[in-house]
Amino acid sequence: MTKRLVVLGTAAMLAMGAAPSGPWMDKSLPPDRRADLVMEQMTLDEKLGLVHGGSAYAGQATPQPTQSLGGAGFVPGIPRLGIPDFQMTDGRSGVANTGKRGRYATALPSSLAAGATWDVKLAYEYGALIGKEARDLGFNVSLGGTANLIREPRNGRNFECWSEDPILIGKMLGRALKGTQDQFVIGNINRYAVNDQENGRMVYSANMDKRALRETDLLAFEIAIKESDVGTVMCAYSKLNGVYACESPYLLTDVLKKAWGYKGWVMSDWGAAHSTVPSVLAGFDQEMPTGRYLGDAFKAALEKGDAPTARLDDMVHRILRTEFAVGVFDNPPSVHPVNPFTGAEVAQQVAEQSAVLLKNANGQLPLRAGAVKSIAVIGSHADVGVMSGGGSDQVDAAGGNPVAGGGAVWQPSAPLQAIREKAAGAKVSYDAGTDPASAAKLAAATEVAIVFVNQHTSEGRDVASLALPDNQDELVSRVAAANAHTIVVLETGGPVTMPWIDKVSGALEVWYPGIRGGEAAAHILFGSVNPSGKLPVTFPKSEEDLPHPVLEGLAGRTPAPFDVNYTEGLKTGYKWFDAENKAPLFPFGFGLSYTTFAYSQLKAAASGQNVTVTFTVKNTGRAAGAEVAQVYVGLPANAGEPPRRLVAWEKVPLAAGESKVVKVEVDPLYLSVFNVERDGWEVLAGEYRVYVGGSSRSTALAGTVRMAER
Repeated sequence: MTKRLVVLGTAAMLAMGAAPSGPWMDKSLPPDRRADLVMEQMTLDEKLGLVHGGSAYAGQATPQPTQSLGGAGFVPGIPRLGIPDFQMTDGRSGVANTGKRGRYATALPSSLAAGATWDVKLAYEYGALIGKEARDLGFNVSLGGTANLIREPRNGRNFECWSEDPILIGKMLGRALKGTQDQFVIGNINRYAVNDQENGRMVYSANMDKRALRETDLLAFEIAIKESDVGTVMCAYSKLNGVYACESPYLLTDVLKKAWGYKGWVMSDWGAAHSTVPSVLAGFDQEMPTGRYLGDAFKAALEKGDAPTARLDDMVHRILRTEFAVGVFDNPPSVHPVNPFTGAEVAQQVAEQSAVLLKNANGQLPLRAGAVKSIAVIGSHADVGVMSGGGSDQVDAAGGNPVAGGGAVWQPSAPLQAIREKAAGAKVSYDAGTDPASAAKLAAATEVAIVFVNQHTSEGRDVASLALPDNQDELVSRVAAANAHTIVVLETGGPVTMPWIDKVSGALEVWYPGIRGGEAAAHILFGSVNPSGKLPVTFPKSEEDLPHPVLEGLAGRTPAPFDVNYTEGLKTGYKWFDAENKAPLFPFGFGLSYTTFAYSQLKAAASGQNVTVTFTVKNTGRAAGAEVAQVYVGLPANAGEPPRRLVAWEKVPLAAGESKVVKVEVDPLYLSVFNVERDGWEVLAGEYRVYVGGSSRSTALAGTVRMAER
């Protein structure tokens, strides 16, 4: 009689009462020691099994292992040692790729929207919800957390990013990743590094000098990694200075593991591995989703002596110690239905705090329910939902996509219905906006016209321009010509140009606002919520004002290799506009409120390399609101830096007439420059200008501090 071998996952063994045992299960031991104890029991093949994905090789018909949940990725565990299966899912603006666990997870506002809240506590809740829902669905690795700068505003994945500023990215994303990992789910930070556009992402080389690299793109990763102790770093598809990111000793070993002391592991983006020995020797730890390079080929390299076994042991140790450190070993997922009510509450809170009021001429907003008798709602399928971004960050719409075709996905949160609920007694009519003349006719017959416009962006392609697609600029212009009380609500994945901005009375940016986006927009339009979002990215007047007016790689979907030369260096985002004396359409940090704020009593003091800034913010209006008070610093002239950089902020809630004293401590790293010759950070001696205010271009207070020679 032939015996059939049955391989059970760790979760299945636990369900049968076969709890793993061994000295590594002693929770009192440190993670590194526990990892060492497990490794003493592992065979070579078992170690190799952890350093690559368990999906089929490209071109093979091998099915996914039965214990895989069918998410974004899978690595089989080792049941006899209690090593759990890695069940991976995407999770930047909610749990995507839920596989066999069903379709429902909360569609949160985009990461860029979360960045617009400037609220580190809310960022933690955002990440914690993703971690909790991933765990409830049976996953233990969340592939979320993009630390790339919005260096290229036409990038199709900007909606997955948090900002154009490395410190804002690092602090906000760091808290979100911490929230995820506190749910016993391993977090991930990606796409390391300088993957700042999608066109040609498999073939282009992003080229930048070392100082600019460390002070811009890599600084965002450095802060977020240190703030969160995130378990995994995902290397990007693209090259950096001619070397694939997943083969770069500088990125993976010199900076990440040595300079930053990173203890987690490096995994590839899906299909971003290109070699065996060069990748392994560079510091690469895990190939996903297959084992093309780190499976049999790696075993052969080890047996030949082309790769040292010590490197394999380091790879496995990093993986195991992370599992212990995050709690995956000791707290396996317990599957529960996702709570849609908790998710919707967090989603709406983020959407409401992330919306940025860009224009409010003559106090057009908030609309007064009961005073307005007729409203035209126009465009962007506002009768059924709100737009979301595409690609691996696409969270399936609960209840299905209410808009068929076109590739874009709308979340079923209808602004039209929410506006009707708020505008009690008013006649609220809808026009699809596909015919500008028809929309203008409806607008002319109503007191107020609210035009919803959108810009669909997605992984895998950049937008051709910053103009709104599908003739929407003409739609807004025609409606505004017909009705002087026209308000535009923008659902976009990043900055757009607005040739009609002088013709409309109001403009509200809601980004991709998630499953309660319609309700959030209506609450702001009618004043139930006072907008407090601030732009985490500069909106240019035109593409001619950008460092790269022409986007590289638009010739085809799979172009020949090409270079993207970031010769602007340190001058990213608002720093470019400041250094080049260019006026943006809307500056970084900008956002209006239904109340007003005043700043006073600035005090800035230095003690060694530490700077303390104290000031007072007062709500001078008649409505309660929250102000994002921002602190910028201009470094000494000999630093060779752009005019000013963000170094601190605080979101300050204030009742009408209330004042608060704000005190912030500036991290010395945020005042530093990177000395390439010394390969380290330094705070230069000299005079530092301190600016405080409501945006990068509106700083009511200014002072100086002097840093002494060390």
